[in-house]
Amino acid sequence: MWDRRAVTFPAGPLFVAAFGDSDRALWAALRVTAVVFLAALTAAAAQVSIPLPFTPVPLTLQPVVVLIGGAVLGPRLGMSSQVLYLGAGVLGLPVFAASAVLPQGAARLLGPTGGYLLSYPVAAFVTGWLASRGFDRRYFTSVLAMVAGLAIILATGVVWLMVFTPAAGGRMSTALQLGLYPFVVADLAKVCIAAAILPALWRFTGLGRSSR
Repeated sequence: MWDRRAVTFPAGPLFVAAFGDSDRALWAALRVTAVVFLAALTAAAAQVSIPLPFTPVPLTLQPVVVLIGGAVLGPRLGMSSQVLYLGAGVLGLPVFAASAVLPQGAARLLGPTGGYLLSYPVAAFVTGWLASRGFDRRYFTSVLAMVAGLAIILATGVVWLMVFTPAAGGRMSTALQLGLYPFVVADLAKVCIAAAILPALWRFTGLGRSSR
């Protein structure tokens, strides 16, 4: 009998509880499918964007998809999905948020929003790592896990954005005004809503009882 815990890319506990009884070939296929699906879902979330006239950073659904995806798939699969997403963007596929001034392709990662995008694999890994240690079982700890990932996205995005802000007005102050303040309340609200999904799945599907 093969040990699913010994595979190269172990999944998150919720994913294992739902699909871990599959045979080895099916289990591998499910993991690959989940990674590709989450990458595609991240790309789709980028298309649901609201451009803001005072900042190059659009308001999108991507952060919450990255975080909940990492929590469900676990640290390595969650991170892999975001690496795949960025790789698709580097190859020129139109997976990044539409913009009148920022290009698709690898150049997007070198632009003012590049810090947010490049943080996605790390944010998914951290959220997934916390979820794999039981943070996804209760609402409050699910919020903490997702807020930890969100903090990585916002902090990396703001620090990166400082490179593109004029020194005269104070780089940090300007970057915060352009890349944090307009988004933090909405992102926290989305996290608080999304964080309820994971413990609800454990509770109402009975997966927590079946995985013990």
